[in-house]
Amino acid sequence: MGQVTSTLAYKDEKVKEKVTFAKEESLQIFNMPILWFLVFTGITLVSLYTGNLPGGMIGTLLVMMVLGELLGWAGDRTPIVKTFLGGGAIIAIFGSAFMVYAGLLPEATVTSMTDFMKSGGFLNFYIAALITGSILGMNSKVLVKVGLRYFLPIIGAVAGAVIIAGLLGSLVGFTLQEAILVITMPIMGGGMGAGAVPMSQIYSEMMGNDPSYYISMLVPALALGNVFAIILASVLDMIGKKVPSLSGNGQLMKGFTYEKTKQKYNVEKMGVGLLAALTFFAVGTLLGTVLPLHPYAIMIILVAAAKISNMIPQNVVEGASQWYQFVASNWTFALLFGIGVAYTDLNTVLEALTIQYILTVLGVVLGAIIGAGLLGKLVGFYPIEAAITAGLCMANMGGTGDVAVLSASKRMELMPFAQISSRLGGALILLLAGLIIPLL
Repeated sequence: MGQVTSTLAYKDEKVKEKVTFAKEESLQIFNMPILWFLVFTGITLVSLYTGNLPGGMIGTLLVMMVLGELLGWAGDRTPIVKTFLGGGAIIAIFGSAFMVYAGLLPEATVTSMTDFMKSGGFLNFYIAALITGSILGMNSKVLVKVGLRYFLPIIGAVAGAVIIAGLLGSLVGFTLQEAILVITMPIMGGGMGAGAVPMSQIYSEMMGNDPSYYISMLVPALALGNVFAIILASVLDMIGKKVPSLSGNGQLMKGFTYEKTKQKYNVEKMGVGLLAALTFFAVGTLLGTVLPLHPYAIMIILVAAAKISNMIPQNVVEGASQWYQFVASNWTFALLFGIGVAYTDLNTVLEALTIQYILTVLGVVLGAIIGAGLLGKLVGFYPIEAAITAGLCMANMGGTGDVAVLSASKRMELMPFAQISSRLGGALILLLAGLIIPLL
């Protein structure tokens, strides 16, 4: 009897240890005890607000990582926000944008972070890792099968956006020209640099007025469309969990899997993966000077060709895969914080907040989801993944929007297809804009 009691007591003690361990695990930020993370945060804030933050990359990345992780952690645990509004992704972006809007970040830090994100190339550095690692980690046979079908859901997204925005816009008082040219086209156009800016040049050449006149009309649609894309990405993730038959949980089609390396992380291989990502991006940039394609688009084609031809050594493939996982795991919230500071203007978003405008922009994004989802299913894709990549990643703000949308939907492995939508799909929109203007 005493032995049985002792055994039960031992088991009970083990259960208590597991519960205690689980509680300790839940009170972590960035894979460390919350108390230690708060110590790092305190040091960062003291350095920031006393003007003693190290200059350049060190101080900038420190602020982005600490505040990005803090906002992301809070967003992923806030009711309603975590379920319907994009969770940590949207809080990291708009929390940092609000800090700039309210003057809570020192001007020198805002300038340094903007430079780091743009001229410093941190966004390109991040996306290069994701494109290289995720494509090289795919099954090459299925990659060919998917690539040939992918443009149909993109066309479906554009058609759906135009149809629904045209109908909704007409109902709330916009003309067909306003609903399509001023609202739908910039939202579906691949972001600011590859979309709104060249689009304003096209409009200027074909309709008169200075390009800046059209930019002032296009940017609010682009910004608000990006907000809806992030929010609806989270909603689609939730729908996929409720209706499993609609979702591949990150797979674009059945059998299309991302082959994560089974061996332990190897820092030397990760160095090889870093080198591979930087080299592919450099080649894409080099060829972008002579080819009429965005460097991301060229890079995707090159990495996919290398994977399909099986010309890349296995240790490079594994290294690229490991480097991709490291970057996505450790710097996503930092990058989202930087996106909020460098690319998100709350003034622009707030100025666009009329009911008619909001409804029409929502119609564009919903149309992109419906069109991409339906035609994606037609060619054998999971509707949720097709709607996210070919739909929402056409309707967001380019590369920054792709990161935010895939983070909100918890599908970062789909980055190559998101970039196809943003870059090649964006080029398609510029072509359509030139064709539609004479008709409208």
